[in-house]
Amino acid sequence: MQYFYAILWFAVGLILIFSLSKENRIFLFAGGFFLLLGAWWLADALLPEVDLFAGGWGIALRCISGAALVVLAVTFVREYRKNRKAANAPEDKDSKQ
Repeated sequence: MQYFYAILWFAVGLILIFSLSKENRIFLFAGGFFLLLGAWWLADALLPEVDLFAGGWGIALRCISGAALVVLAVTFVREYRKNRKAANAPEDKDSKQ
C-alpha cells in the first residue's frame, strides 16, 4: 500500500507542475511538495528498518507539511481576495453610470 501512496503523490505532483503551473505559479511549489511526499513514502517503503513517520523524521515531515500548508493557504487567500475584487470592480462601474 505504501508504494501506491508513493505513486499517487508523484502523480499529483507531476499533474500540478506540468498541467496547472500555467494557471498559477504556486502550483510549482505545491507540486514540489507532493513530489517530496512521494519520495518520503517511497523511502519509507524501501527502508523498513527506518520509520520515517516516527521520531525526528516524523517531526520533520510534520514541520515541512505545516510550512507548506501555511504558504499555500496564505497564497490562496490572497488570490481569492484579488479575484473577488476584480469580479466586483465592473459591477461598481456599471452601478455608477
